[in-house]
Amino acid sequence: MKKILFFTIVGCLLNLVACSDFLDEKPLSSIEKGDFFQSRDDGFAAVNILYRKGMMDHFRTGSFVGSTYLYSQVYRAGGLIDNTLGKNNNPFIGWILTLTMNTQYADGSQVPGGLWTGPYEVISRNANYALENLPDCLGLSDAERKQLIGEASFFRALNYYYLVSIFGPIPIVLNSYASIDDIYVQRSSEKLVYEQILKDLQVAIDAGLPDRPMPANGFRISRGSVLALAADVCLNMAGYPVQDKSKYADAARYAKMLIESPNYALIQHGADMSDPDNWGKSAYNTLRTSDNEKEHLLVKEYDTTIQNASEQPTWCLPWNATTWKLTYPVYVEAYLPDLLLLAAYDPDNDLRFQERQYFHTTYTDKDGNKHDFDRPHPFFWWEEVALTSTQRAEKDWNVYRLAEMYLTAAEALVEAGGSVTDEAAGYLATIQARASLNKSYETIKTELMALSKEAFINEVLTERIRELLFEAKIWRDIARTRKYPAYDADKKFSFVPLIGAKPVANPETTYTENQIYFPYPLTVTQRNPLMAEEPLK
Repeated sequence: MKKILFFTIVGCLLNLVACSDFLDEKPLSSIEKGDFFQSRDDGFAAVNILYRKGMMDHFRTGSFVGSTYLYSQVYRAGGLIDNTLGKNNNPFIGWILTLTMNTQYADGSQVPGGLWTGPYEVISRNANYALENLPDCLGLSDAERKQLIGEASFFRALNYYYLVSIFGPIPIVLNSYASIDDIYVQRSSEKLVYEQILKDLQVAIDAGLPDRPMPANGFRISRGSVLALAADVCLNMAGYPVQDKSKYADAARYAKMLIESPNYALIQHGADMSDPDNWGKSAYNTLRTSDNEKEHLLVKEYDTTIQNASEQPTWCLPWNATTWKLTYPVYVEAYLPDLLLLAAYDPDNDLRFQERQYFHTTYTDKDGNKHDFDRPHPFFWWEEVALTSTQRAEKDWNVYRLAEMYLTAAEALVEAGGSVTDEAAGYLATIQARASLNKSYETIKTELMALSKEAFINEVLTERIRELLFEAKIWRDIARTRKYPAYDADKKFSFVPLIGAKPVANPETTYTENQIYFPYPLTVTQRNPLMAEEPLK
C-alpha cells in the first residue's frame, strides 16, 4: 500500500515540542517566532507533527501494556477486554479500579502522567502555537492557510476530547506556553470543555477541507474526519455526565451528512456470503486488509519504514505461540474479549463471528502443525508477512468508520425523537444486514421497528460492541450511557446499570462514580494549586 507520510522539519521544531511534562518545564525560549513560520514548509511542518503526537501517538503498542490507548479506553471496562499476560507484569492493568495518582510502571514513571502529558503537549506546544502563527506564516496560499488552521483546530479538539473522556474536568489552554504564569490554569467543567471542542470543530468544518475519505485525501484530515468526530462528541455530550439531550439531534445531523454523501460508502462483500467458500471476500476481510476504502473517515496511519504497527499482530495469538515457528519473540493477549462480549454475537447468523473474520480459533504453522486455541482470539490485526517474516506490521488503526456513523444516527434519532422511526431502524438494519448470514435487510428492519425505545437503544449499543469491537469504543460507550454488559436471567447478553455493576475481572468489587475517570497526575496537582479549585461552570 502506498501512503503519504508526514515529515517534519525536525531541526526547527525539536526545542518546540520536546518536554517531559506539560505545565512543568521552562517556557519556549530557543525559538523566536520570527525564526519560524517563514515559509510554506514551516507552516506544513507545524501541523504535520500533530498527526503523530498526543492522542494519535497513544495507539503505539508496547511489549506488555498493549498501548496507551487501550489502557485508557478499554481496560477500564474491568476485564471485558483483557490483557492476560500484561496484567501480570504491570500493576495498572491488573488492578485498574484501584489506580491512584501515584501508580507507577516498573521504571518509576506515573501511569496517569503518561495519559496527560502527550495530549497537553500537542494542545499547548503544537496546536496553539500553530494557530497563533499560521495566520501570518509566509509562503502559504489562502486556501493552504485555511486548511492548516482547520487541521490544527481539529487536532486540538481531538486531544481535548481524549483528555476530557479520561479525566473529566480539565484546564482549557488556548495559548501556547510562553511563561511560568501559564502553568496556573483552573479546571473547566466537562460541559465547557465540550463546548470548546465544538468551537474548534466548527473552525475545521468551515476550513474547506476536501469532502472525501481520509485515504482519498492523502491521509490528511478531511471534512469526513471532522464530521465523524463532531458526531461522536455530540453523542457523548448528550450522555453522562453533561446530559445535554439537545446534542442527540446534532449527533444525528453530523452522522447523516456522511451517510447521505456519495463520497463515502460502506465496504461491500465481494461475493455471495451464503457460500462459506466466499468468506475470504467478505467486507470484513477487506476492512482487515485494506487501508484505502471509502468507509475510512479517520485513521492512525502506519508504515513499515517510518512507524509500524509493532505488536498488533501478536494480539491475534495465544501467549504460547512463541513455539509455533513465528517471528515475534513475545505474544501478548493484549486484546482478548471476554466470553460475555462474545455472547453478543449470534454464532449461527453473524458473519463477523465466523472463522477468520473478526476472530479465529486455530492456526496451522509452516510445518503443517495445527494449533487450537482455548477460545476465539482476534483475527482483525492478522498480518501474515509480519508474523512469519518481518515483525513489521502496517495495518492502519481505524479511529472512525462510516459504519459507526450509521449506528450513531440510529441511536441519536431515537433518543432525540422519543420513539423508533423507519429511518433509525433502517440505519441499524444496514449494519446488521451486512453481518447477517440468514436474514435480509427487510426482515431485520421489520423486527427492529417492533422494539420499544429502550430495547432499540440496547440493540444499538450491542451492535456497537459487535461492529466496533476492535476500534476500542467500549469504555466510552459504558461511561456515557452508564450501562455495563452483563448476562440476563437466561444467560443472554444484556446490560445493567454501571454504578454498582461488578467488573468481570474484579467481581469482588463494584463500580462507583469515583471510578469513571482516572485520577489527575500527582505532578500536575503539585505544580498547579488551581487544580484543587472547583471547576469553572
